[in-house]
Amino acid sequence: MNIQLSPLNEQQLGALSGLSAGLNREQLLWINGYFQGLLAATSGIQLVNSVVQEKSSKKLTILYGTHTGRSKSIAGKLTEKLANSGVEVQVIALDEYKTRQLSSESNVVFIVSTHGEGEPPAMAEDFHAFITGKRSPKLPGLSYSVVALGDKSYKLFCKTGIDIDLALTHSGAKAILPILKLDVDFEDDVDRWINEFANVFIEIPASSGLSGATSNPILKATEYSRKNPFQATVIDKVKITGRDSDKEVYHVELSLEGSGITYEPGDSVGILASNPTVLVDEILKFKGFDGSETVTVKEGDYSLKEALSNYLEITVLTRDVIHNYFEKSKHPKLQEVIENEEKLDQYLYGHDVLDLLEEFPAHFTAQQLVEILRSFPARLYSISSSQLAVGDEVHITVSRVRYSKNGRERAGACSTYLADQIEPDSIVSVFIEKNPAFKLPENKETPVILVGAGTGVAPYRAFLQHREASNQKGKTWLFFGERRFGSDFLYQLEWQKLLKDGFLEKIDVAFSRDQEQKIYVQHRLIEKQKEIYEWLNKGASIYLCGDMKQMARDVQKALLQIFETEGGMSEEKALEFLKKLKKEKRFQTDVY
Repeated sequence: MNIQLSPLNEQQLGALSGLSAGLNREQLLWINGYFQGLLAATSGIQLVNSVVQEKSSKKLTILYGTHTGRSKSIAGKLTEKLANSGVEVQVIALDEYKTRQLSSESNVVFIVSTHGEGEPPAMAEDFHAFITGKRSPKLPGLSYSVVALGDKSYKLFCKTGIDIDLALTHSGAKAILPILKLDVDFEDDVDRWINEFANVFIEIPASSGLSGATSNPILKATEYSRKNPFQATVIDKVKITGRDSDKEVYHVELSLEGSGITYEPGDSVGILASNPTVLVDEILKFKGFDGSETVTVKEGDYSLKEALSNYLEITVLTRDVIHNYFEKSKHPKLQEVIENEEKLDQYLYGHDVLDLLEEFPAHFTAQQLVEILRSFPARLYSISSSQLAVGDEVHITVSRVRYSKNGRERAGACSTYLADQIEPDSIVSVFIEKNPAFKLPENKETPVILVGAGTGVAPYRAFLQHREASNQKGKTWLFFGERRFGSDFLYQLEWQKLLKDGFLEKIDVAFSRDQEQKIYVQHRLIEKQKEIYEWLNKGASIYLCGDMKQMARDVQKALLQIFETEGGMSEEKALEFLKKLKKEKRFQTDVY
């Protein structure tokens, strides 16, 4: 009987032996940490140090909850750092963690994002309810830290992480470090925090930087991010709304040739844009600056005009910016806005930095002005292509934001940049943002129901391209909504071809402005409720992409109504069924 004791073949074993021959303990530890980091970044399973390393008395559990994969990526970085120093680390997704184990833990790091208006990501819902609820245990023997991811443009910034931190404090647990709250541009803050946490937890020299795979030059060459974007060439840009449309939607194709970048349907592209030139010039003119003033921002020293153009957010306002402005201006009318939540919400919607300067005037130096503002975050767009179909390209679908307010024309920063400032052969700075929470089912036989409105249909183009490239036919039902059939039916010819060729089984459309009474995708779902419920009972997965505040909420209400009507469920049971679909990853959302 031939018993294979190693999963490696002879050639791989020989290479491994040659690599490890003659290495000292420090070098072996480094290699162990390198592989631990790779494993942590590519799996959600428990990680335990087991390669030639003395067993450490220090143990750490890292629990992560993510919607886009960022929390998981940070968990991988932290694991690599600690594994290099002999700490026994295990990394577990929050939806796979047994909550009863928490009472027996000694050291835990929680890395969790906040989704939408203060909601936990789907994989963290149950844990969040547990730790903040009546069944939360007393945890006097637990030492912990919380890394909270969020977006300051939303009202309840980092709420999920804050909730968990407060619940742990009330349970008697002791914080290793105070909660770290991360905005969208977080890479530098994460690196600093990992070093600080490691210094406290394992008492290594403060001068030691991140080691292992993060300093490996081979990995760096293929790791593109906001800090190190790939310079992609624009292949094509086409307006795909008709002449009579009151929207401008563009299909943009970018070349990834030579980058080694890979992506999957459901992932997003991060775009580093420039602010509208007109708005930059108006801000400079109103404040009496000529733009040549030297200022210091996070990225370094630049002229004021360059900082406002490329490094600072000026087209939208956040609570943080308004509070910063008030701290420096002490303007009494702005204080009235800040102290009234309804007024503050209203002011945040549709206003920009020039509004703030004009309506609440105050004297600032150029440096004081830039210190008030938020760093310019990358804009994320759902990928509308499959790499199986397009190779070294990535496609996006962009709706240009234009509106008028207070007698002045306004424009979205990135959508205007893509619509007005780029053409074929232009260079655009990009990176890929993974989204493990919005993926086609692993079982190719699983039926899928795709619900989207406007540019929310973009990832479904990627899904169906992928199925076509894989010769995977049928069992796909698309619900698409827009304003008018004649001018706004995005990718109409492609859907028709997919129907004809059998890669799309069914399509239902809702064009809200083509009749007196407005019809939206949720109405089409109700019309087909019996069939939808039958598909779900047969194991179908349902996807939702689009506007979070209106369309997504209305669609979820429609689904609950379907469950109550067709499933004979109470309101409570319908909510439980929807939650069950989320937990089983059979209801996935990508909303904004």
